[in-house]
Amino acid sequence: MTTAPEQLIALAKEDADQGLGRLLDLYRGYLGLLARMEVGPRLQRKVDPSDLVQETLLDAHRQFPQFQGATEAQFLAWLRRILAGKAANTVRHYLGTQSRNLQQELEWDLSQSFDRASQHLSQLATAAGPSPSQHYLRREQSVLIADALQRLPEDYREVIVLRHWDDLTFPQIAERMNRTVDSVEKLWVRALAKLKQAVAMGAGT
Repeated sequence: MTTAPEQLIALAKEDADQGLGRLLDLYRGYLGLLARMEVGPRLQRKVDPSDLVQETLLDAHRQFPQFQGATEAQFLAWLRRILAGKAANTVRHYLGTQSRNLQQELEWDLSQSFDRASQHLSQLATAAGPSPSQHYLRREQSVLIADALQRLPEDYREVIVLRHWDDLTFPQIAERMNRTVDSVEKLWVRALAKLKQAVAMGAGT
């Protein structure tokens, strides 16, 4: 039986060795998608998002005693702030500046971007269709959608991101993907159906 995130948070607060590793692993895919979509374009793919995620999870492990929340939503917001700090430091490094003001500006900007991206993921739950799973209803939808997107074929993931994340029209997506408009529309329909299946499978685990 799957342990709910709130239970893992409580368990980790009692004994970090028992629950913290399992808790953090739940959000590796979620953080990776945020980093790929929001940090990757800023650095022209110079940084592997998985490296940022790993640094974020290591910091979260060290800083966990400072976490004061109890819900999954609060934990996600806390993780996004840590990711924003790591990402801002990385962007500043590649810009070749040590300005603390720039660090703070970048961190705030990235934090806002990650929050918006998480909202986009939640909105995708509507496009994917309802799920009857009670486990789904208890989880943050943004996490389930992120995990499901990670399991999709690349072209399915791309068409969903371009349509629902970047808000591109089908003709714009067709040009970006070097496809016809008709093929993109059909690809999008298949991708949403596959996403719904992936969410249902993930919610049932």
